[in-house]
Amino acid sequence: MRTKLQTNIIFVFLLVLLLNILSGCTKDNTSSQWTGGTVTDNEGNVYLTVPIGAQTWMAENLRSIKLNDGTPIALVTDNNTWSNLTTPAYCYYGNDSTSYKYKYGALYNWYTVDTKKLCPTGWHVPTVGDWTILKTYLGIDSLAGGKLKEASTANWFSPNLYATNATKFTALPGGYRFYNGSFNNSGYSGNLWSSTANSTAASWYFYLIYSDGKLGQNSYDNTYGFSVRCIKD
Repeated sequence: MRTKLQTNIIFVFLLVLLLNILSGCTKDNTSSQWTGGTVTDNEGNVYLTVPIGAQTWMAENLRSIKLNDGTPIALVTDNNTWSNLTTPAYCYYGNDSTSYKYKYGALYNWYTVDTKKLCPTGWHVPTVGDWTILKTYLGIDSLAGGKLKEASTANWFSPNLYATNATKFTALPGGYRFYNGSFNNSGYSGNLWSSTANSTAASWYFYLIYSDGKLGQNSYDNTYGFSVRCIKD
């Protein structure tokens, strides 16, 4: 017959075992279990990286406020100033660095991308060709974007359809800054620049949205503020 002490010991053992199992189930790619790599920019910001097919991508949005040669990027908060820019600039969603710098990174106009010095040395802002290789690897279907999106509604609005994050790319809905300086779509969409121009005034970007699983492509004015993910050279 078990004593009360023996019963208590068994109960504690089972409780600890259950907690360990649950803890293991909830770890994500920012934990000590991360098996990808890292890259550090010239300000000391460290980013998780992940191999996807033959490519290696950042698994976080860029948040650098300097080019890789040390040149500061202008922080522009005023709407009118932003809308008239033809030079590199960055901002944070809603001009709120406290809430968004480490969550979604910075939003950059395309003039910043066009410097070709935005990413850490040995990395670059992906071209349309780079994005196309990624889409091809993922299957060029309606679920390709879902394989890139963070698989929860912690940041994405519900229903965040088809999100599996199978690649560990962990795309986030950082929204964007409109050409007139206003902010839109945080929680609804993630918008990532390419380095490929479409015209003298507009360039290509790729997007993911909460309501489907595709990786879309579009072209908008260079004064828009979008997120950036770098790819290894």
